[in-house]
Amino acid sequence: MTVVVQHERARGEHEVTAAAEVPPPPPPSATGIKTRILSLDAFRGFVMFLMLAEAMHLMNVRRAYPESVFWSIVAFNTTHVPWQGCSLHDLIQPAFSFLVGAAMAFSIVSRTSRGESWNRMLLHAMWRSVALIFLGIFLRSLNSQQTYWTFEDTLSQIGLGYTFLFLLAFTSLRVQVVAFTAILVGFWAAFVLYPLPPEGFDYTQVGVRADWPHLYSGFLAHFNKNSNLSWAFDVWFLNLFPRAKPFLYNGGGWSTLSFIPTLATMMLGLWAGRWLMTSKSTTEKLKGLVIGGVALTLAGLILQWLHICPIIKRIWTSSYTLYSGGLVVLILAGFYALIELKGWKRWAFPLLVIGANSIAVYVMSWTMESFVSSALVRHLGAAPFLVFGPPFEPVLRGFGVVLVFWLILFWMYRRRIFLRI
Repeated sequence: MTVVVQHERARGEHEVTAAAEVPPPPPPSATGIKTRILSLDAFRGFVMFLMLAEAMHLMNVRRAYPESVFWSIVAFNTTHVPWQGCSLHDLIQPAFSFLVGAAMAFSIVSRTSRGESWNRMLLHAMWRSVALIFLGIFLRSLNSQQTYWTFEDTLSQIGLGYTFLFLLAFTSLRVQVVAFTAILVGFWAAFVLYPLPPEGFDYTQVGVRADWPHLYSGFLAHFNKNSNLSWAFDVWFLNLFPRAKPFLYNGGGWSTLSFIPTLATMMLGLWAGRWLMTSKSTTEKLKGLVIGGVALTLAGLILQWLHICPIIKRIWTSSYTLYSGGLVVLILAGFYALIELKGWKRWAFPLLVIGANSIAVYVMSWTMESFVSSALVRHLGAAPFLVFGPPFEPVLRGFGVVLVFWLILFWMYRRRIFLRI
């Protein structure tokens, strides 16, 4: 796999010209397209910052202050929920996937305006798919004695759907809506049609504690951890690859098939990107984002309230796709309102530095966090990180890691070094 280091003229600039001739159908309003959506770049930086902030282990502070409402809220939103529900931390992956779709909207117009053929763009999309899949596998294998064949990593999930997203981008909106609906309805139906586990099924044999409080009964049992369609697929599929021992279950309940509804999440990003490229006013665009975000969020909640489909990130249920997609759109709307409507831009600079190198950030978080954390203690000693007491020692050490990462990214930003696949 090759990672290309590019030098770009302007950070975050989506190079789009007006005279693009695109294979049908063309992106909306191909004239007068704004060449830079700063709020998208800032939002990307915010998402990557949330991922980097895992190094601060904020969720553990609650143990020292079990009665604190504040630290309970922080703990909930800095870790994944056990099964049903959604925290801020659970929005990192759908936001990242959403932004991939938004970037594709600009990329297609930019590339066609430079005269690139559809075939060349397709080959690039296929290359990117393969590179993302194997980069995810590589990162997940860092602590293994051999290649750890798994496909639930964020990069692998995006890679599995990326080429399909590219192909859908050149179809009509009607076809895209039909595909989006088919993905969500079909994925839900596949879970529902898969047989329930037999009576007396021993969940402890598939990594679920006997006293685990998140198991469903009745109809919703189709979505139980490690007894559902996605689990069954992985028991077959992942054992086709060489493994140190047979795959029986994923401890967190994550699965390969989540890439299918992840494609729907990326389609939401594609639509949002094209919406922001239209000639409509900033106010109209903001209103569209808010209406769309609220509608998607409510749709996901209603499916859960009616006990049709629970909101579960770990198997990326159809209701989760809608709910998380709606929240992501609403957060983007917040960034859009502050930066594009109000014109408040300077505050976002630290986020722009991070968002400029999202692939670099992702790889650094997997490969350098432990090294940098150990180096800080080795060279500075433990005292600086204990200034607020032992409960905050991991927080300050993690903050130091994030600061070191940001300085590296700032160095890259100043020199116009951006890693691309």
